[in-house]
Amino acid sequence: MRRGISVAALVGVLALTATACGSDGGDGGDGSKAADDPGGVSGKVTWWDTSDATNEAPAFKKLVAAFEQKYPKIEVEYVNVPFDQAQQKFKTAASTGKGAPDVLRSDVGWTPGFAQLGYLKDLTGTPALDKSSDFLEGPLKNAAYQGKTYGVPQVTDTLGLLYNKELFAKAGIDKPPADWKAVKEAAEKIKDKTGAAGIGLSPDSYYSLPFLYGEKSDMVDAGQKKITIANAASLKGIETAVDLVKSGAAPKPAGTDGYNALKTDFKNGKLAMLIDGPWATKEIFGGDAYKAKENLGIAAVPAGSTGTAGAPVGGHNLVVYAGSRNFDASYLFTRFMTEAAQQEAVSKEIGVLPTRKSAYSQAVLADPVRSAYYGALSKAHPRPPIPQGGDLFTDWLQHYTKILTLKEEPKDGLDATAKAWKSALLKDYSVE
Repeated sequence: MRRGISVAALVGVLALTATACGSDGGDGGDGSKAADDPGGVSGKVTWWDTSDATNEAPAFKKLVAAFEQKYPKIEVEYVNVPFDQAQQKFKTAASTGKGAPDVLRSDVGWTPGFAQLGYLKDLTGTPALDKSSDFLEGPLKNAAYQGKTYGVPQVTDTLGLLYNKELFAKAGIDKPPADWKAVKEAAEKIKDKTGAAGIGLSPDSYYSLPFLYGEKSDMVDAGQKKITIANAASLKGIETAVDLVKSGAAPKPAGTDGYNALKTDFKNGKLAMLIDGPWATKEIFGGDAYKAKENLGIAAVPAGSTGTAGAPVGGHNLVVYAGSRNFDASYLFTRFMTEAAQQEAVSKEIGVLPTRKSAYSQAVLADPVRSAYYGALSKAHPRPPIPQGGDLFTDWLQHYTKILTLKEEPKDGLDATAKAWKSALLKDYSVE
């Protein structure tokens, strides 16, 4: 038995196995019906979509309708589940075997954990995972666990440096800063010449990763089984972020809803720079400062003292529940929703980044936002391929927020985070 699986989780795995073996219609999950006679596959598929209900979900609903038109014998029950509730809701449903969807839109950080618990079907060699060589390397790595692929990458993303070109011009800055030292200098000039604040640093722990990567560190070293969040390199990275706040280059974020407050200031021209992803641009273009879309500049996240710059690979996979009653229909649905044509259509409609190389058509790359982030993906870091990956940010969030709001010393917060991970999540890891 793999270490770290509780008795309750083991019971859930065994229950799922029994459920899967008892699937209706003799569907054992090999996908033979979907592969050999896709038009003959029938039944119902329940999909939990965790996309934003207002800005993204309508585009995915259109794809559901197109799928049902192509496969008229398959009915899709569409359910939009709030992202911040979906992880626990799926765990509860999967562990009890009651109410879990056939297909889930899973954050890349959740996928390994669900796979370890036995909640996901291995999609390796199934019709769901079609033309795997067409997927970008980072997203495909984020869909795997222990050499098997448990998800099909649907959308991806990373972080970049967003900046206000008009404010830069007024301050006499002709290009975006390439490292954090240059960010600090640019912020001083902008504040002096325009009165606007410099750079917005979100207190959400996910946004700490570029500071770690800039010092060639990470939260953990999965290969060496080491917790690295509190090592010297990570400390230096987080101290860089704190220095930006203490110096005034970055306004001290609010402890509650700090991210949205910074985004509001940026879109209205009160803040010159912001670290954010492509998902934020639709809202930003609705602000007064970006009525002319060309005023938004996008560059790679700044480098640390090592000269290294990097941002995390984010995004979502479509995963199939191990206890599904209709694997063939689930495979067909997953494949359809992640095909290049569908990815291209959604990208053009709502701006999300495709995971397939072939989906980056001229029409997709003609948009400067998508083109900029596509370029950034080539240097982005895949997330640690560990089951606890989606849970690491919980403890770190509490401390990173305190650190950026200057209520806790960086070393104290990092040490406390490492201790919490060692105690509850990564008991077989050493602390570097």
